[in-house]
Amino acid sequence: MPATNRVPGLFITGTDTGVGKTYVAALIARRLAADGRKVGVYKPAASGCRRQDGSLLSDDAVALWEAAGRPGELERVCPQRFEAPLAPHLAARAEGRKLDADLLRRGLEYWRRRSEIILVEGAGGLMSPLGEDEYVADLAREFGFPLVVVSPNVLGTINQTLQTLITAAVFREGLMVAGVVLNHPAPPSADDASLSSNRRELAARCVPPIFGEVGWDADQMNDAVDWFALAR
Repeated sequence: MPATNRVPGLFITGTDTGVGKTYVAALIARRLAADGRKVGVYKPAASGCRRQDGSLLSDDAVALWEAAGRPGELERVCPQRFEAPLAPHLAARAEGRKLDADLLRRGLEYWRRRSEIILVEGAGGLMSPLGEDEYVADLAREFGFPLVVVSPNVLGTINQTLQTLITAAVFREGLMVAGVVLNHPAPPSADDASLSSNRRELAARCVPPIFGEVGWDADQMNDAVDWFALAR
């Protein structure tokens, strides 16, 4: 069963990789920090990291940390970083290492002690594996934070979003979904006729609300959302 949280939080997931989870999570962190909240940001594991000055750097972790106002130590944002662009446990294996399942969970405690709200960004989608028999959804379930699902505003997003919501509903005892954010991860394509109807179609078919859209390279959502209230 999910642990009782001393601090509220949101778990940012996506319908796929490359849909803009970090971008949206950073917008949320920036909004909360601007409202005067002490924001903790946590990405339990990241692969596809780059080498800098002899160590691995997660650009996603840096973006989250900067957006939240540089709280705590950058090292604690993403304590497990791997170079290969694979699922984290496979990236770890490629380096002769092992993904530490205990640290995936224990790393959250650092942020509980110093935050009013915590934003957790998962790796990939809910069913992205974190081991032989464990998934990102397992962490989401144990942390107990409502999900914010990031969906790309592209052709096919209706199917991908509904599949993600169905997965959340049936995984273990079910995961709580706060809502969906429709994101533009690339400049809008004039050839994609679905751009003008995706939000309307999703709103008609999804049980959780569609919070709004994030335009390409936008610095805020087009609709105001009380993220702190959602986390509580």
